[in-house]
Amino acid sequence: MADGGEQEELLSPSPVSPAKRLCSWPSPQAHHPRGSPGAAGGGAGGVGSSCLVLGARPHLQPESLLDCAAKTVAEKWAYERVEERFERIPEPVQRRIVYWSFPRNEREICMYSSFQYRGGPGASAAGGAAGASPAEEGPPPPPGAAAPAGSAPGGVAAGASPGLGAGAGAAGCGGEGLPFRRGIRLLDSGSVENVLQVGFHLSGTVTELATASEPAVTYKVAISFDRCKITSVTCGCGNKDIFYCAHVVALSLYRIRKPDQVKLRLPISETLFQMNRDQLQKFIQYLITAHHTEVLPTAQKLADEILSSNSEINQVNGAPDPTAGASIDDENCWHLDEEQVKEQVKLFLSQGGYCGSGKQLSSMFAKVREMLRMRDSNGARMLTLITEQFMADPRLTLWRQQGTNMTDKCRQLWDELGALWVCIILNPHCKLEEKSCWLQQLQKWSDLDVCPLEDGNYGHELPNITNALPQNAIHSPDSLSRPRRTVFTRAIEGRELHWQDSHLQRIISSDVYTAPACQRESERLLFNSQGQPLWLEHVPTACARVDALRSHGYPKEALRLTVAIINTLRLQQQRQLEIYKHQKKELLQRGTTTITNLEGWVGHPLDPIGCLFLTLTEACRLNDDGYLEMSGGPFSGLGEVIHRESVPMHTFAKYLFSALLPHDPDLSYKLALRAMRLPVLENSASAGDTAHPHHTVSVVPSRYPRWFTLGHLESQQCELASTMLTAAKGDTLRLRTILEAIQKHIHSSSLIFKLAQDAFKIATPTDSSTDSTLLNVALELGLQVMRMTLSTLNWRRREMVRWLVTCATEVGVRALVSILQSWYTLFTPTEATSIVAATAVSHTTILRLSLDYPQREELASCARTLALQCAMKDPQSCALSALTLCEKDHIAFEAAYQIAIDAAAGGMTHSQLFTIARYMELRGYPLRAFKLASLAMSHLNLAYNQDTHPAINDVLWACALSHSLGKNELAALIPLVVKSVHCATVLSDILRRCTVTAPGLAGIPGRRSSGKLMSTDKAPLRQLLDATINAYINTTHSRLTHISPRHYGEFIEFLSKARETFLLPQDGHLQFAQFIDNLKQIYKGKKKLMLLVRERFG
Repeated sequence: MADGGEQEELLSPSPVSPAKRLCSWPSPQAHHPRGSPGAAGGGAGGVGSSCLVLGARPHLQPESLLDCAAKTVAEKWAYERVEERFERIPEPVQRRIVYWSFPRNEREICMYSSFQYRGGPGASAAGGAAGASPAEEGPPPPPGAAAPAGSAPGGVAAGASPGLGAGAGAAGCGGEGLPFRRGIRLLDSGSVENVLQVGFHLSGTVTELATASEPAVTYKVAISFDRCKITSVTCGCGNKDIFYCAHVVALSLYRIRKPDQVKLRLPISETLFQMNRDQLQKFIQYLITAHHTEVLPTAQKLADEILSSNSEINQVNGAPDPTAGASIDDENCWHLDEEQVKEQVKLFLSQGGYCGSGKQLSSMFAKVREMLRMRDSNGARMLTLITEQFMADPRLTLWRQQGTNMTDKCRQLWDELGALWVCIILNPHCKLEEKSCWLQQLQKWSDLDVCPLEDGNYGHELPNITNALPQNAIHSPDSLSRPRRTVFTRAIEGRELHWQDSHLQRIISSDVYTAPACQRESERLLFNSQGQPLWLEHVPTACARVDALRSHGYPKEALRLTVAIINTLRLQQQRQLEIYKHQKKELLQRGTTTITNLEGWVGHPLDPIGCLFLTLTEACRLNDDGYLEMSGGPFSGLGEVIHRESVPMHTFAKYLFSALLPHDPDLSYKLALRAMRLPVLENSASAGDTAHPHHTVSVVPSRYPRWFTLGHLESQQCELASTMLTAAKGDTLRLRTILEAIQKHIHSSSLIFKLAQDAFKIATPTDSSTDSTLLNVALELGLQVMRMTLSTLNWRRREMVRWLVTCATEVGVRALVSILQSWYTLFTPTEATSIVAATAVSHTTILRLSLDYPQREELASCARTLALQCAMKDPQSCALSALTLCEKDHIAFEAAYQIAIDAAAGGMTHSQLFTIARYMELRGYPLRAFKLASLAMSHLNLAYNQDTHPAINDVLWACALSHSLGKNELAALIPLVVKSVHCATVLSDILRRCTVTAPGLAGIPGRRSSGKLMSTDKAPLRQLLDATINAYINTTHSRLTHISPRHYGEFIEFLSKARETFLLPQDGHLQFAQFIDNLKQIYKGKKKLMLLVRERFG
């Protein structure tokens, strides 16, 4: 990648001499770009004192010619190429090349040790390094010029980063726990020791200081580098992460900041070349002795192979040297752990794209952009690894099989992935072979069945990325005839785009490019009336070019193209405005515009508007010609007629409203009211409707824009409305206007309810009087919420109803009367009776409003009318509430009672009827209670095994009520009990209670206790007795059908209770004996059980 390129002619070639040392070619194992680093060498000595020190260059002392040449060669050429060019390289030259081959820019170390770094325009490629002197900085070559092959990120000379220390050095790398910041602390604390550079290999030890819980730990660190890039790292801490650990950072920064304290040695092969035979033998033997337990087997194996003339090791010249730098054929790129990238992306995707994992993936995308901006080849490499994991996501297959769409969060991540590939394909200096390789890979991914489709797959209806203007082609609307467009389609289409257009080249190359004095006819469309250049291209495509320039470290060129695009949009806006002014009346009546943008820009996968905005803000450049377009231009978000997908202006309008309010209230309210619109959620006004001037247009009604932040936009709309309500307190006219805007433009019931609560709070301060106008606004909003949520499910509905009653109470008695009279449009019958009416006539409300007698009667009358209406509509839920509300009015109470009686034969349940019956008894109507209880009994069915049924207590109460009323009532109820209740234990309980006390209730006129106990041998208890005995017999047989031995004891107790009931009549003992005999005969196979029966009952 950085193999010399155009710099080859700087050094004259010379033939490689056979006498050249043979121990210099790099080992593939030791210096593979993604392999493990070589071992550290030994030696003593350091950089000479006369050499220039990084970060300490004297102001008046120029660099030596040797250093200038060594810096360039070290950055651009592989060391093997230098060796091939010259028969002999002087040792001082070798030292300077080795010296300058280590990375010089701390920003690059930070980039590979932190997710958090965010390089701005100043972090662009050439000359973007912090601390580089102005003489060393230079603008990147324009896209039209040839890029230097293998251009390295940050062309920094001797002085690396004087201001990039523990403070400034971590700017943009915020977070004390990040590896870069931790590495700086380790360096500043003196934890880096034993630093040695042998050729292109750096080693040292880094000590983590002891803490209260952990002792000090020392780690061995080794770094291999080539052409100012770290190519491999090894640390004893066993770091498993995408980027470098703090120990690697500390050692790297030590080498950058303190090069004079680093022992520097030439590659170990050079040292061996200078030794004679005796020295080599001594060196090898000492080395083996020092590490005999580790290297002795390997040493003996190598010795055997060398002594064998036919061994493979003797078939090649030379030997590997892990400290001699990279080979010419090796790719020159920074070390990136591919496996960790894959594992991290796979882990984040497995978490379902939730908030935390989504942010991590977005950070990885930001890291790719940062690498691209620094002209680092790992940017495309890392994006490839990420894409492979995205394509391997098992959810893709699941979504495809189920025919479901992916979540909005996942869609955002896929859009960002596709946009990044567009940036890479549009790289102005991308080599043809690289682009071809990427396009093949993109096509391969795009052809997979699981590849996600581009959101909003409209086929030929949407212009592809290479169209300069929207197409006018006529195509079938049938979706089957449209080509399949995936998330990579736009990037694949980018192969047709190029940067050779002369007009485009002039735009991005100069700030002073203007129209020539004598324009040809073909040039008139290329400039506006002020002579500023225009760029007439499909807007998302043009913005994709801007994004590509920004992403690859050309901020100035991106800004120039952005200005041309904005000038083009402004010219189009002016032309549309002229058309609009001539057709304003017609357009207002029709509610349409002449805009035919088939592809919405908000939520667009390439984010054209966001790209232009970021380019301008990064350049800190304000648009001096910007003004508030209130005249209604079709491109203005504050115009009278706006596009359905216009960008919401709520946040901006809120700021302008607050800023303009003290100076021009009319303008501030006009602006804010215009900005209240959220057209994507509003239906087009009907043609000819001129009563509401704020029409919107829906060009493609069937398409919903992909706004992932729609909920956030609605909340900002709500905030704008709340700000206006607060400011308009006391102004009746403005409050009414704001209310109308809220009712028209806000479509979320929860947000309208929030506004109603806000208005209520502002209108009723604790320390001042109430604002009645604002309080009425709050009530109106509350009423709208009631209407919106009446037929929909809302978990806050009861809270909303209670709040509305409170608000109406605060407004006054007329408001309460109004909601009582119009309850059917606001509440369900249950809400109206149990909450609204009950609260309105409560003692608390009467005291709060200080109501006089006529007002109390009016409220009570409305509540009774409401209660009867609700009881008629929903007697099951409202009958009891209606009786309660009508109990002080005899006529209304009778009507409510009759409604309950009439409904009893219909859909009312036994529990509802029992509840009403108990209420009637409590109010002193026992006969009515008895009637309702009888109706409830007819709705009940209690099976033989339902001895814990919740209705049992109601049955016992009904029997007690009838028993207390007299023999006739009891005789009337017992047949109903016998018919409805089949549980023997419940029947026996009823029978026992009826025999304990005599019938008759002294409290009822004409009813008295007879003083005699009722006999079970006579009516009406005889029928109940027979039914109870039959129930016991049937239940016994049912239980014996599927009884298990563990239930034998329980069954014997059940028979004991049955015997008590059998013995009530005179011949009961005979019946029970016959019953037991029958059991013994029928179930004689259950020997153990029958034995227990004989023991207990004979």
